[in-house]
Amino acid sequence: MNDSATLAAVGEKLSSVDAIIEGLSTVGYIASRRIATAIFVAQNLNKPILVEGSAGVGKTELALSTANWLGLPLIRMQCYEGLDEAKALYEWKYGKQLLYTQILKDKVGDVLEGTEGMDQAMERLRGFGDLFFSEEFLEPRPLLKALREDHGAVLLIDEIDKSDEEFEAFLLEVLSAFQVSIPEIGTVVAKTPPLVFLTSNNMREMGDALKRRCLHLYIPLPDEKLEREIVASRVPGIEESLTKQLVRFVQSLREEDLKKLPSISETIDWARVILLMHADSLDSELVRDTLNVLLKFEQDIASVERRIPTMVRKSAE
Repeated sequence: MNDSATLAAVGEKLSSVDAIIEGLSTVGYIASRRIATAIFVAQNLNKPILVEGSAGVGKTELALSTANWLGLPLIRMQCYEGLDEAKALYEWKYGKQLLYTQILKDKVGDVLEGTEGMDQAMERLRGFGDLFFSEEFLEPRPLLKALREDHGAVLLIDEIDKSDEEFEAFLLEVLSAFQVSIPEIGTVVAKTPPLVFLTSNNMREMGDALKRRCLHLYIPLPDEKLEREIVASRVPGIEESLTKQLVRFVQSLREEDLKKLPSISETIDWARVILLMHADSLDSELVRDTLNVLLKFEQDIASVERRIPTMVRKSAE
């Protein structure tokens, strides 16, 4: 498929909110209208999407599923404290540069052969100095890779809230103009702007400058109806009655005063565990044996353990 055909195919898939909802469902992601609308607007206005919400609600999975559905490369950059420009944008291939320096040192006599005077010798060497900081010695990192994809890409900047404010400021040029400045080479402008997702678990407040450049999308914990649809989509072969019961149980857990509420990713994992145990319904013993899949702190498990029989009974009503 040629360049124009590829871009047209992606554009057709993102032609409407309904098309996005339907398309994402084909790869197992059940998107709300709010999610699909954010993607539609982002594509048409070339805006990044800042996706916020508690861990496990499907922020990262949204980017993965979008790339899978659109048939675009996924370029992921995991953020952490101390992440800098070199790890995010580009590095120089120092080993290759050193090897080149050694070769140049061994061949300097041949390089300078025929030159007259210092000026002519320096002019000859200057050309080799320019090659030293050229594309041949450049190692692109995620941001630069995303800008260089001719047909576009899905760029996932994961857990941006774990990075420093200095790195957040560095991102502004990329997110506003889809370009980066490399002093030794010049400005690299994206031929096809990537579809950008930034995810945040709200570990710190994002700066106003970053938020102005992004569409804001908050993904909450799903209600019962949506969670049942998600489980049915992500766990093939599960019976509807079992899906209904286990989702009701998880929904009741979220009403408890817990240190960490179970997320949708934990509901999906639990559903897979229940199937693995060849159960067709919940009972108190099964729930006790597998509760650590849903709850990650022993104090949370202890706080609900006494009420498991009551919660199981209500989930089956």
